[in-house]
Amino acid sequence: MNFLDLANKRYSVRNYKTVPVPREKVLRCIEAARLAPSACNSQPWKFIIVDAPELLNELASAAFKGILDFNNFAFEAPVLVLIVSQRQKLSAKFGSIVKKKNFQQMDIGIAAEHFCLQAAEEGLGTCMLGWFNEAKVKKTLSIPKFKRVELIITLGFSADEKPPYKKRKTIDEILTCNKYR
Repeated sequence: MNFLDLANKRYSVRNYKTVPVPREKVLRCIEAARLAPSACNSQPWKFIIVDAPELLNELASAAFKGILDFNNFAFEAPVLVLIVSQRQKLSAKFGSIVKKKNFQQMDIGIAAEHFCLQAAEEGLGTCMLGWFNEAKVKKTLSIPKFKRVELIITLGFSADEKPPYKKRKTIDEILTCNKYR
């Protein structure tokens, strides 16, 4: 599939089939994320795959119960993938401070999108979630307190009969050439 078709195919899935995801498909998504570029080649990420049914329910409860109920669809996903930020190279950290830009989070966003695009290529759906109870997630998975869980990505086969319409701004609304207008 060409890249624009792949980019159009990828959307945030909030309705999953209860079909297990073959581990080799998940690992190809991780490989795509691993290949993502990063500032000074820091690769400031670690991935945690959670696919054991009893742990999935425990993790989803820790992450999304209570005031975060709008992400309850995560309970349906047969796989949750966490991205935990790791130490940047000193040069990337210095660059972030000097330029007042968070290169680490940009890098993690790029890796996450590589993951999601590969998932779409594999026939899988994803949804990136940044709104969750991080303290409970860390406790559930024994993640050190000084680490940050940046994203949780739901992963599975979409139960949607057809993808929802993608409402996007027109090219004219987002593009100028040669100067800002």
